[in-house]
Amino acid sequence: MPTSLVQNESILAIDVGASVTRAAFFDVVEGQYRFVAAGQAPTTAEAPFKNIGIGVREAIKSLQSVLGVTLLGQQDENLIAPSQADGSGVDAVVATMSAGPAVRTVVAGLLPDVSLHSARRLAESTYSRIVESLDLSDKRKPDQQLDSIVRTRPDLVILAGGTDGGASRSILKMLEAVGLACYLMPEEKRPMVLYAGNRKLANDVQELLGGHAGKLEISPNVRPALETEDLEPASNQLAGLVTKLRQRQIKGVEELNLWASGGLLPTAYAQGRMIRFLSKLYESQRGLLSVNLGASAATIAAGFNGELALGVYPQFGMGDNLGALLQHTKIDDIMRWMQLDISSNTLREYLFQKSLHPSSIPATPEEHAILQAVARQALYLAVRTAQKNFPAGAMPARPDLMPKLDLILAGGGAIAEGASLGQSLLMLLDAIQPVGIMPILLDQNNLLALLGAAASRNNFLPVQVIESGAFIGMGTVVSVTASANFGDPVLRAKLTYDDGTEARVEAKFGGLEIIPLPSGRTARLALAPLHRADAGLGPGRSGSLTVTGGALGVVIDARGRPLGLPSDPVRRRELMKRWSYAVGG
Repeated sequence: MPTSLVQNESILAIDVGASVTRAAFFDVVEGQYRFVAAGQAPTTAEAPFKNIGIGVREAIKSLQSVLGVTLLGQQDENLIAPSQADGSGVDAVVATMSAGPAVRTVVAGLLPDVSLHSARRLAESTYSRIVESLDLSDKRKPDQQLDSIVRTRPDLVILAGGTDGGASRSILKMLEAVGLACYLMPEEKRPMVLYAGNRKLANDVQELLGGHAGKLEISPNVRPALETEDLEPASNQLAGLVTKLRQRQIKGVEELNLWASGGLLPTAYAQGRMIRFLSKLYESQRGLLSVNLGASAATIAAGFNGELALGVYPQFGMGDNLGALLQHTKIDDIMRWMQLDISSNTLREYLFQKSLHPSSIPATPEEHAILQAVARQALYLAVRTAQKNFPAGAMPARPDLMPKLDLILAGGGAIAEGASLGQSLLMLLDAIQPVGIMPILLDQNNLLALLGAAASRNNFLPVQVIESGAFIGMGTVVSVTASANFGDPVLRAKLTYDDGTEARVEAKFGGLEIIPLPSGRTARLALAPLHRADAGLGPGRSGSLTVTGGALGVVIDARGRPLGLPSDPVRRRELMKRWSYAVGG
């Protein structure tokens, strides 16, 4: 790309997470945008500070110490923008935020499987907890529905229903109920309302709700026709509402939004935007999957030829929601991932303590083992939940399998800050259980959402930063689907390096094999499955392809899909240790 096409401006990107605030610096180096450095500090959204500005400034100070550049004023600690002749300051700021309590949300639609389903999907694309839902099948009396809305004290109401020009009477009844509920709440507590239904009712919506809602947004219909769902315009307006809600809830958000010229975005929305962009840019035929396991939520974004499936699951976050994880899974399902012999009571106590102190880091091998087991199960649940909303064309041949993907991109503290790259990779393989052949990238600095935020300001920056190697290539994974006995050979693989040398392995069912291939190098991989095993080319089909290297090289995962674990705990722990040893411990 010609240097003249690059806007020569530096960008400071800030992400306020539930436990950590990060500041990253992007600048033009030799005519291309590059990720230069990052700093971080504990987030101060919670008590005793309850002001994110303190954590943001500490993260910027940490960045300053790495960069050797002054970004904050010496006296007032205000951001220096634009950059000055002496080299201090920065030209532009972008920001994302996931900190804050889950957004208590009421969803309402006409038909449970149509407009209400779309309203739920829309709510799940941000940091929501659905506390009430209304639809035509609701048998409660109007006053009972009204009481229920008031009692749940929602932060947000999402209203959908009626195709454009279609049903209106039932929608108007719901509008009246929501409007009256808003009116009965204290003015400072009134929920924000997003209307995404029949567009012909826009004036009625404005008249009925405009004076009573905390903030009213009217977006294009999420169901313009019965068979059509279009969440994207409403998602954009929902992101704006969530930002306004955070401004109302947490000090410092308004200032950060001003720094970002009004462009502060929910982290998950920015992550989804980036995945949609990448799936279009690289014309992904099968799909891109991005997983982020953070303290506030597990976020799953999947892009299929420009179509995005975005799910945000606060119930699977690794922070203060951990205490409630056992409402969504059995303790034995977490224990199955444990490499050490730890009692279930110890695990319960860990979940409780971690929920009270989400910023704590594991200090002993036992705590590491528990954290990784919990992370596996939380991500496993989040991916399975998100998979239900993948487009029909992306559904796998069997419902217990993942669809084939072109790339997996993983981030979040629980994964990116693992004890080793091998352990991070093993967590991803256990939780996601991908099938076929795909590279896996690790977003160790949690840049993906920040690049999504920067994309609206600068189209070139995200592409150039990604192509510069800002993410760690963990290698190419070949996941084998087979029906075989443990120890039976299921795949013969030969890797031919560019210097003509070869490496051969015979993968046995239930095992992991690593073939070294350094980052930045490519090689020709020939696969010969046995007993009609599927190594990504079809059942029993052989073939060869060019693969890229990474920190782990080429990883043959011959453990089968779905992954089966022995019921005997001693044998299971031995197997887990063997797999961990195979990826470097």
